[in-house]
Amino acid sequence: MRSHLLNDTTAEQYRLTATAAVERVAAQLASTKQPFTGTSPQELAPVLDSVDLDKPLGSTDAALDELGTVYLRDAVYFHHPRYLAHLNCPVVIPAVVAEAVLSAVNSSLDTWDQSAGGTLIEQRLVDWTAGRIGYGPGADGVFTSGGSQSNLQALLLAREEAKSEDTSALRVFASECSHFSVQKSAKLLGLGPEAVVSIPCDQDKRMQTLALARELERCRAEGAVPMAVVATAGTTDFGSIDPLPAIAELCARYGAWMHVDAAYGCGLLVSRRRARLDGIEQADSVTVDYHKSFFQPVSSSALVVRDGVTLRHATHHADYLNPRSAAEARIPNQVDKSLQTTRRFDALKLWMTLRVMGADAVGGLFDEVVDLAEEGWKLLAADPRFDVAVEPQLSTLVFRYIPGDVTSPALIDRANQYARKALFASGEAVVAGTTVNGRAYLKFTLLNPQTTLADIAAVLELLAEHAGQYLGETLVHAS
Repeated sequence: MRSHLLNDTTAEQYRLTATAAVERVAAQLASTKQPFTGTSPQELAPVLDSVDLDKPLGSTDAALDELGTVYLRDAVYFHHPRYLAHLNCPVVIPAVVAEAVLSAVNSSLDTWDQSAGGTLIEQRLVDWTAGRIGYGPGADGVFTSGGSQSNLQALLLAREEAKSEDTSALRVFASECSHFSVQKSAKLLGLGPEAVVSIPCDQDKRMQTLALARELERCRAEGAVPMAVVATAGTTDFGSIDPLPAIAELCARYGAWMHVDAAYGCGLLVSRRRARLDGIEQADSVTVDYHKSFFQPVSSSALVVRDGVTLRHATHHADYLNPRSAAEARIPNQVDKSLQTTRRFDALKLWMTLRVMGADAVGGLFDEVVDLAEEGWKLLAADPRFDVAVEPQLSTLVFRYIPGDVTSPALIDRANQYARKALFASGEAVVAGTTVNGRAYLKFTLLNPQTTLADIAAVLELLAEHAGQYLGETLVHAS
């Protein structure tokens, strides 16, 4: 029905219904006492299955009532201080305000004639980010859906810049702790399974540059082409930062494109710890995820390149959208740089955040969670019940519960896995899991400045309690 279309005649209806939705969410946030209710797919699926999508409810209030049952009540809430699992941050209010604006206006950022000022705002933010990285005036970039897309586009540019007619000879080098999107991107780009060469990490989970040098030399000796080296500034599991200056020197020596995946570590660009990214300015391209460490709603990410000319490899001119005549007339069409066509005005969220809060305030929030991780590491290191894998460089803690009277590594694995699942089922806290040297570990990803050391200590006690209960029951049954 036309009465539901947003336009000049329904502006007041929009104001009332949007306000009603905001009030529902605000009430839910205010009343949320733990990050999750503990519901299971088996419990929630029948509720969704009972909804007849061919019979509308007829009013926004009724739909919001239903939404409370099928979604809001059982959502996982990242704003809660005991959500400690994945790279999900609480979001700042100016960015949420921007979401309301950009959704209502619904600009598409592919061409100037669909976005106007939105195009220029995105370009200004790319220039601002490039300046923070340390790039010169020739830099450029584009907002993306996230780190995986940014990494894919970076490797596309690297493949084209390699100028090799034999794609089977192309090699990409990345650490064993790098993001899985490197392997996925290589596959999407038509590279063979042997194309991605895994480089071992040191005890701090940073790429070993001596090993990288050996592999680059072997690549050259075998007649293959070192297409790219992907350095990580903030690995997903450990928050570790590869030695960027040394990697940059090797890339220059062997003629490889240097890409830095700073999806997680990009928060350092506005932090008092900016020096931890020294060397990033030598990269050919950088991935940044504002929706990880700039406290932005999903999605808000970008690929930034040192030489904007290289973005031509993503350009295709369509007469109905961005004809060559538009480029000749210097009309700024962002689709000329993007793998996407239709694209949300996600840049507005970062724009509003910087205009309201400023970069220093965002960096201060990121510094708070890095500070917390350092204190959490000290707490874990002093507790004989836990083995902590590595001292954090960002805000991630990877650890393992090890009771003093149990010697079976496999049994300890199962106890840690059980503790994580039991904690999630209780809804009291949410933590992540991973493996280190084949063993099961737990992970805190600290991205909430509201989380305290007391929260960390309390969650550690809950994990130890669940793991101890599992071990006790298991050992009783075994005897």
